[in-house]
Amino acid sequence: MKYAFPDNFWWGSASSALQTEGAREGETTWDYWFAREPNRFHNGVGPQQTSTFYQHWKTDIQLLKQLNHNSFRTSISWARLIPDGIGEVNPDAVDFYNQVIDELNEQGITPFMTLFHFDMPMAMQEIGGWENRDVVEAYARYALLCFELFGDRVLHWFTFNEPIVPVEGGYLYDFHYPNVVDFRRAATVAYHTVLAHAKAVQAYRAGHYAGEIGIVLNLTPSYPRSQNPADLKAAHVTDLMFNRSFLDPVLRGEYPADLVALLKSYDQLPACKPEDGFLIAEGKIDLLGINYYQPRRVKCRDSAVNPQAPFMPEWFFDSYEMPGRKMNPYRGWEIYEPGIYDILVNLRDNYGNPRCFISENGMGVENEQRFIENGQINDRYRIEFISEHLAWLHKGISEGCNCLGYHMWTFIDNWSWCNAYKNRYGFIQLDLETQKRTIKKSGEWFAATALNNSFEKE
Repeated sequence: MKYAFPDNFWWGSASSALQTEGAREGETTWDYWFAREPNRFHNGVGPQQTSTFYQHWKTDIQLLKQLNHNSFRTSISWARLIPDGIGEVNPDAVDFYNQVIDELNEQGITPFMTLFHFDMPMAMQEIGGWENRDVVEAYARYALLCFELFGDRVLHWFTFNEPIVPVEGGYLYDFHYPNVVDFRRAATVAYHTVLAHAKAVQAYRAGHYAGEIGIVLNLTPSYPRSQNPADLKAAHVTDLMFNRSFLDPVLRGEYPADLVALLKSYDQLPACKPEDGFLIAEGKIDLLGINYYQPRRVKCRDSAVNPQAPFMPEWFFDSYEMPGRKMNPYRGWEIYEPGIYDILVNLRDNYGNPRCFISENGMGVENEQRFIENGQINDRYRIEFISEHLAWLHKGISEGCNCLGYHMWTFIDNWSWCNAYKNRYGFIQLDLETQKRTIKKSGEWFAATALNNSFEKE
């Protein structure tokens, strides 16, 4: 069967500043954490050892061209542009991002730019990070600066990438710095992130820039074990906390009433100011980026909550392992392709069918050198993964969902937070010793698909 996509469909990939560029003048929370606890990082590999995009941007953009990308998402590093978060602008960073943006445009690759991809300047974290409203103001200033510097040539902006992840990692589950476990502080971080997003959107609108502004959310559909009311309720609360806590403010301009009521009943609401509601209402976006990797399967709790334990989302659900599920064993994630369709249908039916695109989807695999044939990684599993997801994406589009593109994570194997280089995700293999880049089979497949705006599948 042939799957053809709409004209001007965005074919590309996504990356981030911190995971690709390498060392910078301004210290981030990742640099700080790695210097103190390198044992928390796979093989002790930290954020200085990336895919050296800062040095190789020009040849890397040539490779993007070779893979027939018509679009590419990366991020600007706040700590590179303004090393202390609030002070002087680093002219070298301005030169670098200007060169990258100009080269992408010259090669016919539309730049999609994210303002914040998990890389808080350490100077900002030292005054409380997203717990401090002063940091919200500093971020708004940084965003406006980016619009003024680059907004004439970047027409697709995203305020945040996966804003729920620093909340989960830094303030609930101990996989990002500052390694806090405290729901109320997590809720404050999430709330202030929404305020920061809204301030950036407000500034963008006020500046009458030529493009559009959105946000990138990792949406994980919450599937209940059964239709039993207790399981349905568990799935509903999970959806409120992990999806709708960001989805509703950015698309509807307000929080779900039942989420607010739930947190209030447990005394977990963040401190709000009367004018916040007006600001959040102004944060409605033009374009939604959707990162989809895996579903979330839940059931009602089987045991009572320990009243002495810290308040956590898991007070309301247990994870559920669906029998017969398909797994990516390297990442420990379920592979469930229809999830991408379910996300789009939910947006169409419940959120007014917003303009959106798949901003990340990908498969991390360990020790891919096993699959080298004639000097090239034959990653058939990745081609199957992408084509299965694209088939469900195509179904959503054919049923009226307003999805405008598909970006794969990622372009070149890159550094991945605490996992460093454990799992590889790229269309292009990276030799860490020599920094040599070699296109994988999936890269060739994607280049042909993008060129033809279609692919064939049995």
